[in-house]
Order: sequence, then structure tokens, then C-alpha cells
Amino acid sequence: MTVANAYEILLHSSLVVLAVMTLLCLIRAIQGPRIADRIVSINMISTLTIAMIAILAIRQNQGYLMDVALIYALIGFLAVVVLCKVYMGITLEAREQKQKEENRNA
Repeated sequence: MTVANAYEILLHSSLVVLAVMTLLCLIRAIQGPRIADRIVSINMISTLTIAMIAILAIRQNQGYLMDVALIYALIGFLAVVVLCKVYMGITLEAREQKQKEENRNA
């Protein structure tokens, strides 16, 4: 077994492990139970996808894939920030509505 062959086996096995972890995170995103769990799993899927793109860039010796990974990282970060903002807005709105109902009953 040569060093290059061992390197290929390492890259393939790491891609398989990352793919399995991505599927597990997808299951967590679907099941929940809370919105916070879903947001964290979506962030983890984004991170694992970036790692897979970086491994493919190394394996195929293509530099442009690293640019794709950086752009995907920026988009993933913005998506998580927007989801957190929406989640906080929904939570604050529900809290205000609950306080209004308590004030009416008092």
C-alpha cells in the first residue's frame, strides 16, 4: 500500500463519516422537538457540508472549490442569523401576547 493510496482511503472514509453525520443532523432537524434544536442542526449540516466541499477540493486538487466552501460558509452563517432572528421575534411576540392575556384576566 502506497502513501497516496492510504491518503485516498482516508479521504473517502472521512467523506462517508461526514455524510452519515449529515444524515443524522437532518433527522434531528426534522424531529426537533424544539426550534432551537432545529436551528443548531441546520448550522451543523452547513458546517459538515463545508468540510465535505473542502475534502473534495483536496481530493480533486481544485482550488475553486475552496472559494465555493467560503461562500457556502457565509450563506450558512447568514441563514442561521436570520433563523435566530425570526425565532426570537416569534418568542417575544408570544410572550407579549401572554402578558396581555394575563393583564386582561387580572
